[in-house]
Amino acid sequence: MPKRKTGDRPELKPVNAGAAGIDIGSKMHMAAVDPGCTDTPVRAFGTFTQDLHDLADWFKACGVTSVAMESTGVYWIPAYEILEQHGFEVILVNARYAKNVPGRKTDVSDAAWLRQLHSYGLLRGSFRPDAEIATLRAYLRQRERLVEYAAAHIQHMQKALMEMNLQLHHVVSDITGATGMRIIRAIVAGERNPDVLATYRDVRCHSSIETIRAALVGNDRDEHVFALTQSLELYDTYQAKMLDCDRKLESLIAALSDKGAKPIGKLLRPRVKTKQVNTPSFDVRAALYRVLGVDLTEIHGLGPSLALKLIGECGTDLRAWPSAKHFTSWLCLAPGNKISGGKVLSSRTRRSSSRAAALFDYRAERYGARSILSSAVLSCRQGEGRDGDRPQNCGPVLQHPQPRHDLQGSGCRPL
Repeated sequence: MPKRKTGDRPELKPVNAGAAGIDIGSKMHMAAVDPGCTDTPVRAFGTFTQDLHDLADWFKACGVTSVAMESTGVYWIPAYEILEQHGFEVILVNARYAKNVPGRKTDVSDAAWLRQLHSYGLLRGSFRPDAEIATLRAYLRQRERLVEYAAAHIQHMQKALMEMNLQLHHVVSDITGATGMRIIRAIVAGERNPDVLATYRDVRCHSSIETIRAALVGNDRDEHVFALTQSLELYDTYQAKMLDCDRKLESLIAALSDKGAKPIGKLLRPRVKTKQVNTPSFDVRAALYRVLGVDLTEIHGLGPSLALKLIGECGTDLRAWPSAKHFTSWLCLAPGNKISGGKVLSSRTRRSSSRAAALFDYRAERYGARSILSSAVLSCRQGEGRDGDRPQNCGPVLQHPQPRHDLQGSGCRPL
């Protein structure tokens, strides 16, 4: 048997013959195809829409069927969507899977190396939901930005009130509540008498009329009233834009309900009747029940608004993750396993900018165990049932193994 020479390695066999790679940039995209199908295997394309269609036509002429792209920011989205419209299988690759190669620091070599790795099947695409869920996610993220913008103007209103020494925030729990907004709108309309302003108190307010009157004796100045007026107008503007987003969300979820699993039985009464702030104006719980066929709010700590955000980030079909452990690892909530010589060097979780991970982290800090939602959300996994579209055996998945109200003393550890 001949001796193997130093440096000899077994050759990898391509498993994806029609592979291509794209290094995405802000002004230019470098695309690479198989060198055997063209004399110019690496070409540069612009970022205009016509340039992207020319890129797709070139891929078709070269026999490309699957495309892997590497990008930062949002520059990849137009190229991704246009290539998908042309019928290509497109994956977005995490840069850390392909960057640990010395000597490949130019756009040309990056694109060629990306294509080579993709042809050998060594790249794993990032998760991206289907088109309808991606649209739902875009509306939800736009609404979340509007909520943040409106919150900034609430602070501006409170600052203007403080500059006039109107201590409204000390006598009401929320200045955007019923009592607070009535008083603020009256001040903007020109009312300055504290006796009249105190009469706008809502019957549910804990502070008395005398206390509210004393808090509304201030030092009125035109510049502060002007700032309060503009902040209120901007706050109302963002509230109106949020209602527009709610109408878009409601119509989109209604379209998804026609394709989703049929509800099993009648929707039960909600466990918590208190309405959260900044939630959509329509009945989110009933709308999601028509889409999924199960009530996710039966999971402790999971409300309608949070369930809607999770559906927008992860979709209704979680078969992309074989198990709850894979799903938790994708969220970067599972501990690391950096082990050397039988000794655990680090178990720190990876950093993540995922919005879904942020939602799980928030609920975990509140309820004391990260495993609550990471396993329970799998109740909306679409099973391969006989009827094809109905989730199988969702009941046991909805039940957490630990007692519902004794998580801290039950001995369970956060993942």
